[in-house]
Amino acid sequence: MRTVLRICGVPRSTYYYRLQHPEPQRPVGKGRPVPGFSYDKTGAQVKDVRIKAWLRRLIQGPDGAFGYRKLTVLLRRKHGLLINKKKVYRLCKAMNLLAPQREKKNTVPRKIANNRVVTGPNQLWQMDIKYGYVVGQRRHFFLASIIDVFDRNIVAYHRGSTCRTPEILRTVQKALGARNVDQSVTPLVLRTDNGPQFISKDFYAYCEQAGVEHERIPPRTPNKNAFIESFHSILERECYLRNCFESKEEAFTEVDRFIRYYNNDRVHGSLNDWPPREYLRMVQAGILSAKTIAL
Repeated sequence: MRTVLRICGVPRSTYYYRLQHPEPQRPVGKGRPVPGFSYDKTGAQVKDVRIKAWLRRLIQGPDGAFGYRKLTVLLRRKHGLLINKKKVYRLCKAMNLLAPQREKKNTVPRKIANNRVVTGPNQLWQMDIKYGYVVGQRRHFFLASIIDVFDRNIVAYHRGSTCRTPEILRTVQKALGARNVDQSVTPLVLRTDNGPQFISKDFYAYCEQAGVEHERIPPRTPNKNAFIESFHSILERECYLRNCFESKEEAFTEVDRFIRYYNNDRVHGSLNDWPPREYLRMVQAGILSAKTIAL
C-alpha cells in the first residue's frame, strides 16, 4: 500500500483519514424540490391545489379542447397567475389531462436520395434555403438557390422576405426555363432536404407535371446535399460576413452581384480553376473533357 500511495502522490495520513471519515453521499438527480405554489400579479402565493381546481374548470368548460399552452394563457388572463407552460404541462400530466399527441401524416410520397454518377449538366440539381440578416432592420431574409452539380452554376435563385412554396415553384420553373431542359433526352433529378416547402403537395404535383424526379435526403445528412451546402458556405464567408446590410434592398443587390460573380468570374478549384459558366462552355465546346462526379 505504501508503494501505491507513493506512486499516486497521496499522503498516508490523508488516505487513512478518508477511510475513517468518509464524506456523506449526496443524492444524485433529484434536482430542486417542487415548491408547490405559484405567484399571482399581486405577489400572493397560490397553492397548486387551487391551480389544479382552476384547470379542471377550464377543461370542463368551453375551453376544454385547449392544450396546456393555451391553458397557460387562460390562467394568466383569468386568474392573474405568473406561471409558465412547463408547470402547467406538469400539472396537467399529473392530473392525466393531456390529450394524446397527433401523429404527423404526410401523404406525399418520399423518394430517398440515391448514390449517383453525374456525367453532364442538367442531370442532378441540388436546392436549399439560406438565411441572411439585415442589421439595419433587424430582420432576416431568405435565399433559395439551385446549383447544377456538374458545372456548379447557380441555375436560378430567389431572395425575399418570405420563402414559401409558391416562391420555390417559381424558382424551379425559372431554372427549367433558363437551362431549356429536355426531359426526354436527360432525366433531371432535383435533390432537396425535408423542409416544409419541399414536402408540400403543391411541390410534389409540380415536379410530377414537369417531369422532374424529386428526391429528398435522409434527416441529419447534409453531406447528401454537399454541393449546395458548399455554395452557401462560400456565400456566408465571402458575401454575408463582409457586409453589414442596412436594408433589404441593399442585401438583395449585394446577393445579386455575388451570384453573378460566382457564376462568371470566381475560379473554382474542382473545375480546373475555371468559373462555372466558362467551364460549362469549354466542356460543351470540347476544349475540356468532362469530369465524372460520383456522389
